[in-house]
Parts: sequence; structure tokens; C-alpha cells
Amino acid sequence: MTPDDLATLHHAAFTADRSWSAQEFRDMLDSPHCHLTDAPHGFALWRAVAGEAELLTIATHPDHQRRGIAACLMTRWMTTASASAQTAFLEVAADNAPAIALYERHGFDLIARRPGYYSRSTSKVDALVMRAPLPA
Repeated sequence: MTPDDLATLHHAAFTADRSWSAQEFRDMLDSPHCHLTDAPHGFALWRAVAGEAELLTIATHPDHQRRGIAACLMTRWMTTASASAQTAFLEVAADNAPAIALYERHGFDLIARRPGYYSRSTSKVDALVMRAPLPA
């Protein structure tokens, strides 16, 4: 997937939050620590540094959600990351119940809360910081 493809898919998937631009994806992918795990209709962008991996964003096109694409991407990025990291982290909006359930199914537990981190049109939403061990 090109940065333009990633931005288009991200925009379709993230209607409540500001989606990332093609330039933001280009800049991330230029980093030697950032990695893209992609699949038809979805992707996960993550980075690994100093034994830790962080899921930066994951997206599935709305027309293809609830078909196991995100679950497959989670398994793939976490397995790949385990070659260079022992622990995975991510951040998710507290009002994103489907994502939270996905992360919990992949072993993530809540470790911190950032009050009012995400801005919505009429409110602020907490960010949940979650952590999981990576497969050995």
C-alpha cells in the first residue's frame, strides 16, 4: 500500500477522529523503526524500539469490517514485532468499544488513562493506554 492508499483507507475508517494524511504516513514509513503490516482492505502501522513495540494505528475499511481482518492484522504485527520486542503498547479512545474488545482478545490490559486526550466535535474523550506481552 502506498501512503496515499493508507491515507484514503484511514480517512474512511476514522470518521470521529482526525485521519492521517498521506504525508504523515510517508514520514512514518521513512523511519527505520516503523513497519507496515497490510492486508486487503486493512493495515496496521507500528514501530519497535528498545524492546518495545507500539501500535500506532490500525484500520479496516468500513465496508469490510467484522470479517476478521483486524484480528488477522493484530496477530501478524504482534508476531512480527516479537522478533525485536517483548512488550506491545497501544492507545485507544475510551469510546471505541469494538477496538478495545479486539485489543483485549489479543492480550492487552489497561495500564493508564489520559483524560480528555481526544477531541470530538462536542466533547473530549479519554485515551486508554494498553499493554500486552508479545509471543515468545
